[in-house]
Amino acid sequence: MAHSLPYVHVDSTLRALAGQAEGFGRFAIDGLHGSLYHVTTLADDGPGSLRDGCRRKELLWIVFEVSGTIHLSSYLSVLSYKTIDGRGQRIKLTGKGLRLKECKHVIVCNLEFEGGRGPDVDGIQIKPNSKLIWIDRCSLRDYDDGLIDITRGSTDITVSRYGKVHLYNNYTRNWGIYAVCASVESQIYSQCNIYEAGQKKVAFKYLNEKAADKDEACTSCIRSEGDLFISGTQAGLITENVMSDMFHPSEYYPTWTMQPATKALKHVVKHCTGWQSVPRPAEAAS
Repeated sequence: MAHSLPYVHVDSTLRALAGQAEGFGRFAIDGLHGSLYHVTTLADDGPGSLRDGCRRKELLWIVFEVSGTIHLSSYLSVLSYKTIDGRGQRIKLTGKGLRLKECKHVIVCNLEFEGGRGPDVDGIQIKPNSKLIWIDRCSLRDYDDGLIDITRGSTDITVSRYGKVHLYNNYTRNWGIYAVCASVESQIYSQCNIYEAGQKKVAFKYLNEKAADKDEACTSCIRSEGDLFISGTQAGLITENVMSDMFHPSEYYPTWTMQPATKALKHVVKHCTGWQSVPRPAEAAS
């Protein structure tokens, strides 16, 4: 069965990817006007490493000249105005994951994240005051704590604290603790996603934690619309936690590309995330 990759038209030139994002991250301009940084080693650190490129302060479009596994012994901090573009190579990140803290304008494309056992080990952490972030065509698996943990941010991906999150057309399976967790006044709008349980059956979790600036624990909210729960998955929704002022994505952007949560969508998502046989596009002629 043939499939077309999402946003296939952006693979014509290297930086056509920038500005293609939907949702809260649609204004991410990342490293659009930055220099190319070439990752030439699979080492965790040092010259030519991914970590070296991510911690530089200038605008960068990061590409890979090698394929293989990069084992991260500590979280890899990504500074603002970076594109991490995995097209053209097969890159897998294991151990710890990415950490985005107080940063903006970041795009991560065509990477695989795998492994990371133990508490507080996530594939991608988006920490306080981060915004305009787009995670595109990536796969995340086998993290005990969470795949993506977003804190105090407004983006269009999974878990949030203090933020508004629009989560749509994702396929989540065999989670270790939970699929989606809401805590500290977060609002999560789960729309047309597929949740397939393994040993843990409940998809949604609520943590009524006390914020540092509050005297009491705060209410969080998850709304599910058009989601598909299979293999014995229990949603775990708390209906009384649905806020009267729960946001709707249309308040922030007029359109987004979405398909119904069906077995056909599951097949397409499995095919189109993580590494793809997509050559790295050339730079546009100046």
